[in-house]
Amino acid sequence: MKFSLRIKLSVSYLLVAVTSVVLAMMLTNMFLDSHFRKYVNQNQEKRNREVVTAVSQQYLGDGKWNTEMVEAIGVSALENGLIIKVKDISGRVIWDATAHNNGMCQRIIEHMARNVSRRYPDAGGSYTEIPYEVTYNQKSVGLVEIGSYGPYYLSDNDLAFINTLNKILIAVGVFSVIFSLVLGSIMAKKLSQPIARVISSAQSIARGYFSDRITEKSTTEEICQLTSTINNLAQTLENQEALRKKMSADMAHELRTPLATLQSHMEAMIDGIWETDADRLKSCYEEIIRINKMVGDLEKLAKYESEGFVLDKTVFDMSALIRRIICNFEPEFKNNGIEIAFEGGTEEIFADKDKMSQVIINLLSNALKYTQEGGKVEISAKSKGDVLEIRVKDNGQGIPEEDLPFVFERLYRADKSRNRKTGGAGIGLTIAKTIVEAHNGHIEVYSKINEGTEFLITLPKGI
Repeated sequence: MKFSLRIKLSVSYLLVAVTSVVLAMMLTNMFLDSHFRKYVNQNQEKRNREVVTAVSQQYLGDGKWNTEMVEAIGVSALENGLIIKVKDISGRVIWDATAHNNGMCQRIIEHMARNVSRRYPDAGGSYTEIPYEVTYNQKSVGLVEIGSYGPYYLSDNDLAFINTLNKILIAVGVFSVIFSLVLGSIMAKKLSQPIARVISSAQSIARGYFSDRITEKSTTEEICQLTSTINNLAQTLENQEALRKKMSADMAHELRTPLATLQSHMEAMIDGIWETDADRLKSCYEEIIRINKMVGDLEKLAKYESEGFVLDKTVFDMSALIRRIICNFEPEFKNNGIEIAFEGGTEEIFADKDKMSQVIINLLSNALKYTQEGGKVEISAKSKGDVLEIRVKDNGQGIPEEDLPFVFERLYRADKSRNRKTGGAGIGLTIAKTIVEAHNGHIEVYSKINEGTEFLITLPKGI
């Protein structure tokens, strides 16, 4: 059986409160009971000594007693629940409470027995008489026997005190239980509400609605982290969904243009409107090459992103590789009126040479496309400890700030006009990022509009 978090939290608060109250009552009763019994015995002994002292003062000497005062003391003690018997040194009874009022003595004994059995039902008490010596001038002149019901003498006030204390503890326990239920319910509501909101948002994400955001605040750090994570997840999925739709639209656009060109050319030649000559066939061939290149790039990206992608690593000089690639690009840069320069000495690295060639080629191709005539492209390769930093910097048109987070996404192009002169389907940078990350490196981009763009590759040298 499953229970909600709110019920579990409320029950846990209740259990903690009940357990705490029960333990407190048990420990308090154990502690107080020990001290209470000690107090009762000490109090009884004190009262007995006071009676004995009072009786001792009534001895007049030469075996004579102030019997009237002894009787008064005995009656007073009887009224206070003490049954006394006074004897002289010869054993002659001076005053006996049972002889004075036997019925009252029996009632007192029964009452004391009831009090003890109420508090200590297993005490096994009985009526006992304790003898106390009466002295005069440091000589024994008689005895005072004080009867009580043991092992503990509990007066009505003593019993009322302990009962009142237990009632207070019970009242505190009931209050604690009610308070824990109220507090537990409030706390459970505060904790469960944001979690329920997270569940609702997660369910919306599962149904494909990524725009929902959790705005409720919480003072619990873990819940704040949970809501922040869900919001970030929703934002990421929303961005990915937007990119997916954009990728589909871009792919359709990229394929539609050459296919439409091919269709119109072929229809014109089939209908006899155009003569089938070498120029028109060449135009169709160029569109086929364009489509084939796009498909090839997508296949290459799929291969690089697959789990079975394996790097063929060797030790080579990265600077020498970059210089060779620059030599291949020099004619194109020269024809476009763009200067290209390289800075760096020998930089050996353990990596896949062919794959890293692809990365450099893609970055140089990107710089060539987006740098105007008269511009400059700078490349550098320098070691920093155990890593190699490769920088490709141009002073071209730059990338808008809002596009920077997405430049490595598939088919994403900051060039919204999709001018075919710039070429490409937006896959080159994605391939470059995939290859760099396969080498346990990372690639970053920095750019400002009309100031240029810089790509920074950081690779572990691995030597």
